[in-house]
Amino acid sequence: MIDAEGLTRRYGDTLAVNDVSFTIGKGEIVGLLGHNGAGKTTIMKMLTGYLEPSAGRVQVDDLDVVDAAQAVQQRLGYLPENCPVYPEMTVVGYLDYVAGLRGVDNRPLALREVLAATELTDRALDPIGTLSRGYQQRVGVAQAIVHKPALLILDEPTNGLDPSQTHHMRELIVRLAGEATVILSTHIMQEVDAVCDRVMILRAGELALDERLSALKESARVNLATDASLEKVQSAIDGFATASASGDGFAVTFDGAPDESHVAALAERLVGGGVAVHSLAPEKRDLETVFREVTSAGRAGGEE
Repeated sequence: MIDAEGLTRRYGDTLAVNDVSFTIGKGEIVGLLGHNGAGKTTIMKMLTGYLEPSAGRVQVDDLDVVDAAQAVQQRLGYLPENCPVYPEMTVVGYLDYVAGLRGVDNRPLALREVLAATELTDRALDPIGTLSRGYQQRVGVAQAIVHKPALLILDEPTNGLDPSQTHHMRELIVRLAGEATVILSTHIMQEVDAVCDRVMILRAGELALDERLSALKESARVNLATDASLEKVQSAIDGFATASASGDGFAVTFDGAPDESHVAALAERLVGGGVAVHSLAPEKRDLETVFREVTSAGRAGGEE
């Protein structure tokens, strides 16, 4: 679906995106994360053909985004962080206008479907300028999907939505992934946790991590609470795992993510070695922890 190779973008002397490569398959929901200025918006603009890369290339359905920009743009829907809408137009009037630009054949049917999908049917005749920010955000999503795109790029899609609307938007994104590839950029980790299959984390314009969400949360460590010394713990598990100080206890690291058999064998070795085990539990990693680890690694290496 998407094949990006060596994407690079400069603004004068500023290197916004540096040699980023990735492949995204059909039907995937990918979360694009990073601090402000990490290069997320620049990458999304290059994927849409709005910006040309300074170097590298990107293809959508085997079409080069630079050479076949119009053909690619017909296949995608895009919601920028601040969606440009016409405040004096009604919701349905604006969406009909967008559907016309998109070349939608059966516009009345498409409008009914998109108004229902975004829960805007009751506000269809309201001028957009009279709507709350949350409703305007839904209009932005509606214009991005009215033509049923194969690629959907959403920049902060739940911005301004209340909890109920956010839940509905998450359900909508998952449904859309049945027919489209979705790239979701957001600062809200729960958003990515709730809907994404995979996460890409940018750091200072470079792709610092690209991993399936399920694998990302796996940990090769088990937390141990004991009053024994580090030397005694390591002696009991030598050749099986490695112990290190962590907080008020120890972290035991295996070669690969541990399962129940590893933990049971670890407990047996500790007890056999005379270590009093107060508690033993696999380490839990959430996306926020991983994000903090990845982005702080760059700062520790000298990034500002």
